[in-house]
Amino acid sequence: QVHLVESGGGLVQPGGSLRLSCVASTNAFTSYNLGWFRQAPGKEREFVAVISWSGGSADYADSVKGRFTIARDGAKNTAYLQMNSLKPEDTAVYYCVTDPEYSRILRATASSWGRGTQVTVSS
Repeated sequence: QVHLVESGGGLVQPGGSLRLSCVASTNAFTSYNLGWFRQAPGKEREFVAVISWSGGSADYADSVKGRFTIARDGAKNTAYLQMNSLKPEDTAVYYCVTDPEYSRILRATASSWGRGTQVTVSS
């Protein structure tokens, strides 16, 4: 399976911004749909966003719609999650996911998962 490594997490104050990156180890990543999930302590894993392999389609969770933007750079085998207007409720470990089937990411059944990067939103 594709090896994924997330980065860009950290501590930010409410209202701030953060950009997460996810790098794949192989060129196969460029043909895969890309997504992000998150999990807060004591909470279930939550879908955040997904983008098609072509970059032509994207979906977001209602909780982040209008604040987060997902993008990809096929040449760099990298996915991004731009997070603006961050709230304390966004605090979680964020996981990059990939799968050749778009719907599997929506269903949280993606074939490859990264190890996560911590995002903490606090004053």
